[in-house]
Amino acid sequence: MVLKKCSLKFIAASIVVLLLAGCKPQSNDYPIQPVTFTAVKVNDNFWAPRIKKNHEVTIPIAFKQCEITGRIKNFKIAGKLEKGSFSSLYPFDDSDVYKIIEGASYSLQTFPDRNLEAYLDTLIGNIGLAQEPDGYLYTNRTIDPNHTHEWAGKERWVNDPNLSHELYNIGHLYEAAVAHYKATGKRTLLDIAIKSANLVYNDFIGKQLPYYPGHQVIEMGLVKLYGVTGEKKYLELAKYMLDIRHGGDEYNQAQKPVTEQDKIVGHAVRATYMYSGMADIAAILQNDAYSKPLFKIWDDLISTKYYITGGIGSSGSNEGFGEPYDLPNMAAYCET
Repeated sequence: MVLKKCSLKFIAASIVVLLLAGCKPQSNDYPIQPVTFTAVKVNDNFWAPRIKKNHEVTIPIAFKQCEITGRIKNFKIAGKLEKGSFSSLYPFDDSDVYKIIEGASYSLQTFPDRNLEAYLDTLIGNIGLAQEPDGYLYTNRTIDPNHTHEWAGKERWVNDPNLSHELYNIGHLYEAAVAHYKATGKRTLLDIAIKSANLVYNDFIGKQLPYYPGHQVIEMGLVKLYGVTGEKKYLELAKYMLDIRHGGDEYNQAQKPVTEQDKIVGHAVRATYMYSGMADIAAILQNDAYSKPLFKIWDDLISTKYYITGGIGSSGSNEGFGEPYDLPNMAAYCET
């Protein structure tokens, strides 16, 4: 549950584009709506016990680790509930809390759990306190803006595109917020996400900021926010984040405009997050400029850089893709 969700999301989103090329939707949404996962009941002897074990054991352990490692404490310090300095190792640690909230929210839809829901209520309350008045949410900067992590940079959004996780964190926040809202009907985390997204929209669209996300995923999160709110500006912002991505490195897929890319390169998680976001835009807006490169990228992945297990990213040095057909077994990275 806490593993990166990259290749499966990319596969699912890309299949939408591949199957629906040429279809015209009736509304400004995906041409085909999936059946909700709660409509499918798993009662076998293999998967059903593991799904239950995920709820009963894995999710509580994951939250406990976030407490032990200071990830949750960071929100309390940023929200003035506790005193101290940034308590974990990396500025992307906020995202782990959001990812587990997302997984826990999905689990609640299968296993209603008052204790888990109450825990989430408290945790979301702490996240809300950590959010700055204008919607900014990044505990590393809020705790001590004059002594941020070296990856964070001295100003909002203006960071090393290979190291920054500022927009990455809140992308996972948006995904968690949508999952929690759908699971519980509560707007607590959703309202936090909306306040954040409105700030990002005003800063990036309003000021035409050119700083593309250092680590992709906000694109998908914004599309999900659009899906539950109907606010087209979030879809506009997702597309903007993709369109300003050029003039950088292959490592984070910024070597050329996304609509001109035809090979899957660089960091595997960043790549598949980004191409999933592209697939969202292509499917919802029926945008051929986005769908056409995805066919080529998909073919490059599946034909030359894909393990039979479904793993992607053969190289540990860049946590990503190597040369075509370079698929070592013992040294395989395969984070997914």
